[in-house]
Amino acid sequence: MYSEKVMDHFQNPRNVGTIADANGVGEVGNAKCGDIMKIFLKIEDDVIVDVKFQTFGCGAAIATSSMATELIKGKPISEALTLTNKAVVEALDGLPPVKLHCSVLAEEAVKSAIADYYTKIGREIDFDLGCGGCCDHCDHH
Repeated sequence: MYSEKVMDHFQNPRNVGTIADANGVGEVGNAKCGDIMKIFLKIEDDVIVDVKFQTFGCGAAIATSSMATELIKGKPISEALTLTNKAVVEALDGLPPVKLHCSVLAEEAVKSAIADYYTKIGREIDFDLGCGGCCDHCDHH
């Protein structure tokens, strides 16, 4: 059973689309469940001034992508890097255990986009990008 917030973000996702002049783009996918998330960031003075996403996947994947963008929009990069899958799940008032991997992908998509930005500006990537997928063998769940 999905929470009202999950259903709202699935049926009315926020920040859907692309950013033509994005300076950070991250894409992660999960071969096991078929979810693919792509996040576009527009960053100015180390602040995420705009964020959009495209997600191919289930309702939980769409909802977690939508919520993740809401949680980082307008925030400094340093704060966006603290986003965890647990924070996304909590902001959505929970997810069924079988759908927790969607929140992991959302966290990893954000970090992947920030890593892309860092690479483009020549900054060292000094954070963990995550495992890149849900294999049920790590503590992300």
